[in-house]
Amino acid sequence: MGGVLDWILSLHQSHPELRLELAGRLVMAAIMGGAIGWERQHAHKPAGLRTNILICMGAALFTDLSARVSEMGTGPADPGRIAAQIVTGMGFLGAGSIIQSRGSVTGLTTAATLWVVAAIGMAVGFGAVVEAAGTTILVLIVLIPLRSLEARAESGQHHREKDDPGSGPSPEI
Repeated sequence: MGGVLDWILSLHQSHPELRLELAGRLVMAAIMGGAIGWERQHAHKPAGLRTNILICMGAALFTDLSARVSEMGTGPADPGRIAAQIVTGMGFLGAGSIIQSRGSVTGLTTAATLWVVAAIGMAVGFGAVVEAAGTTILVLIVLIPLRSLEARAESGQHHREKDDPGSGPSPEI
């Protein structure tokens, strides 16, 4: 492993334009997005490992590029513009993951997860790695333990409706 690290460092010395901190951030974004994506994949959800990694890394890269363009100062540059477009783009992708069928809506958690994974990537891109890591942990807490709690609540609701047929939804008129 030391040989690879030495090679990377020598490559950086001979090519100072290579931004190792950006490469490191992209790896961190891949790991954080991957952790959430792994959970979604394991839960058999449509947006899994690769989708979450790509969104997190893409948001990190766009955010870094936005900050760099702003720092160049070659005219009016607002780093918030690209960030706003990331949020808008994620809203579009999220909307595509929501499905309505027979009065039931599915995909809301997938849409929300994609949205927050992009936010994690943006945080990594701006260098707020601690905040991104903390958010990743909180997202995993929301997705993993709360899923079983939610399943128990739904199971209890289903049993109550079976025991008392009058307690279910009112019939359509």
